[in-house]
Amino acid sequence: MIRDAFVSLGAWSWIILGLVLIGIELMAPGIFFLWLGLAAIATGLLDAALDLSWQAAFIIFALLSVAAVVLGRFVTRSKDQSEAPASHLNQRGQALVGQVFTLDTPIKDGEGRIRVGDSSWRVTGADRFKGAKVRIVRVEGSTLVVDDP
Repeated sequence: MIRDAFVSLGAWSWIILGLVLIGIELMAPGIFFLWLGLAAIATGLLDAALDLSWQAAFIIFALLSVAAVVLGRFVTRSKDQSEAPASHLNQRGQALVGQVFTLDTPIKDGEGRIRVGDSSWRVTGADRFKGAKVRIVRVEGSTLVVDDP
């Protein structure tokens, strides 16, 4: 019964299936159903152009689904990895390397403090007066090593 309805609609059944799968994508997290929907729409267009049997259309849909999912994962994964900044999770000091800050307290005997947002960090470096600009060059434990900007 379902097969007869699917076959009687011809190419439109694949296009409708594709639109339903893309609609499911709006309700489901991720991007998986989008690729299946696009494969179904492409199968419907090929079926309309070539007048395929339902068996051939199903095989083409299966092949296009696999290709679309693999291509989709490649596209989204390479985009995520290229745009993602280096992770400094639990290494907040590493994210500060190279940045310039103003001394909150003067550096005396090699130690002073800077303010980063709402935090105060211990810094080491050459003696400097309060308000001097310093650049963070590296992190040693929880201490920031600074130099001239």
